[in-house]
Amino acid sequence: MKLSEKVLAMQFSPIRKFNPIAQKAKDAGKKVYHLNIGQPDVPTPEVFMDAIRAYDKKVIAYAESGGNTELQDAVIDYFKGYGVDFERKNIIVTTGGSEALTMTFIALLNPGDEVIIAEPFYTNYHTFATAAGGKVVPITTKAEDGYHYAKREQIEACITDKTKAIVCISPGNPTGTVLTLDEMKLIGEIAKEHDLWIIADEVYREFAYDDREVTSFSMLPEYADRVIIVDSVSKRHSACGARIGLLISKNEEFMTNTMKIAQGRLCSSTVDQVGAAALFRLPKSYYDEVKAEYCARRDVVYEELMKIPGVVCQKPGGAFYMTAKLPVDSVEDFLMFLLTEFDDNGETVMFAPAEGFYATPGLGKDEMRIAYVLNKEDMRRGVELIRLGLEAYNKKNNK
Repeated sequence: MKLSEKVLAMQFSPIRKFNPIAQKAKDAGKKVYHLNIGQPDVPTPEVFMDAIRAYDKKVIAYAESGGNTELQDAVIDYFKGYGVDFERKNIIVTTGGSEALTMTFIALLNPGDEVIIAEPFYTNYHTFATAAGGKVVPITTKAEDGYHYAKREQIEACITDKTKAIVCISPGNPTGTVLTLDEMKLIGEIAKEHDLWIIADEVYREFAYDDREVTSFSMLPEYADRVIIVDSVSKRHSACGARIGLLISKNEEFMTNTMKIAQGRLCSSTVDQVGAAALFRLPKSYYDEVKAEYCARRDVVYEELMKIPGVVCQKPGGAFYMTAKLPVDSVEDFLMFLLTEFDDNGETVMFAPAEGFYATPGLGKDEMRIAYVLNKEDMRRGVELIRLGLEAYNKKNNK
């Protein structure tokens, strides 16, 4: 018996695959600082649980396949705050942003079709595109340039007769790169000229730092017919386990046909939609407060990273990730050393090796992604442990 070529072509998540080794370290009595996964420690807003507690239905029934109207209306009002008008027909509620992406690729891609995306990118895009029979074509970016890619020559060099879409993650995972509205316009122009879709992953939308404006491809009405927005309550609302995402587009043909997939999987969680509706009605002051917290954590991480000789990193503009190049040949080997051989006062640290965030073989071997999702003191200590671990690692290898 054989498995499909598609599943064999997929890769394990670089974010989670070292978890069993970390667990062994913890079982041995070490404290492990988890900087590998984007699981915020910021409390989920109380309005989420308040809304669920107030849910008084006698039966938890199926929701509509497109989502509960209360949540759709809350999302509509949320976007009005940014001067963008949507209708219920433009919104499908999904089981996390992951399902929104899966549905999108199934709806757009025929076998062999290509999607362009800047690498390093959120590793599961490879899984989603491969499952739909498509292929990821990377725009290679560099740590030295802050992982920026919104340049016409870079993007157009990747376009072929099989290209179907340009994927943009802004603010970005794993790099924290933020697109300006002018850069979004450039990408819109390129997409229109080459008749491509724009898949806009905006799950970190408000987390743009240093006076950067909140931007969205939805703010460009001239490209509305080709823009597909993916959103989620997981990150900005610290509600990863709620598994509520959104697929948003004004392209009626796309939304009508994607509803076939939505109906096939029935619906997203009825109760979690009730809580999510309350999250989308939070005042903007909520985002300001949480953004300030993550920005402070970013500054702590960057300050500590700059103490490491040979590290290459530019301060990211958003999200809660930082990708950096380390002075080692293999970040995975270094991480194994941290988890199996190193500790400082009974403590060690883990991060996500960046090689799995690249589509180009061989790239990212000397890079890591840090998720600054812990409090400032823990983030400072975690990066300090990386520095101390590097000193011990290099001492061991130079014997």
